[in-house]
Amino acid sequence: MSLRYALLALLTVEPMTGYDLHKQFESSVGHVWHAPDSQIYPELKRMEAAGLVEGEEVPWGPRGKKRQYHITDTGLADFQAWMTAPMDYARTRDPAHLKAAYLEWATPEAAREHFRAHITYHETLRLQWVATADAIRTGTSTMLHRRLQNTEPEKHEATIAFKEFTYEGLIAKAETEIAWARRGLELVDRLSASSQSTTGG
Repeated sequence: MSLRYALLALLTVEPMTGYDLHKQFESSVGHVWHAPDSQIYPELKRMEAAGLVEGEEVPWGPRGKKRQYHITDTGLADFQAWMTAPMDYARTRDPAHLKAAYLEWATPEAAREHFRAHITYHETLRLQWVATADAIRTGTSTMLHRRLQNTEPEKHEATIAFKEFTYEGLIAKAETEIAWARRGLELVDRLSASSQSTTGG
């Protein structure tokens, strides 16, 4: 259900086509809620059927047309209700940490590769999130600029602050995962050295 509210959040900025939403999803909301276009388009149809958004055909290219969506009053009310409702946390599903719990079944090199891949993945995310946070902080974020154009001036400070705060949390989370994986590499080396010492003795 969070996909619906992620899409509504984007549509509070301005009307967008499914294509525009997919692009903006990848560069903003997608950092906190992943969804491929195969999920976005069906959800938009469900939202339109529920009266949360309205779609209209708009010109696209020299001859084509695209369906552009805008949020309705019902959709805005639903989004605001979701924002003020208590958080419903999903049960944890974490394959990286699940696998780490049973690495005694892997070879030392496979265990090292698991942690190296974890570091690479989260370092990549961290770089993306740092760049986004910097763009928010310096006022060079295109999406934030468009949002501020459609936001009351008295809400500008909070709009910027909460976006920056969110990315600071994502950066901290990535740094924690990187540090955890580096300790994992040290653990594999220590256990491997202990195993070799025991075998050699």
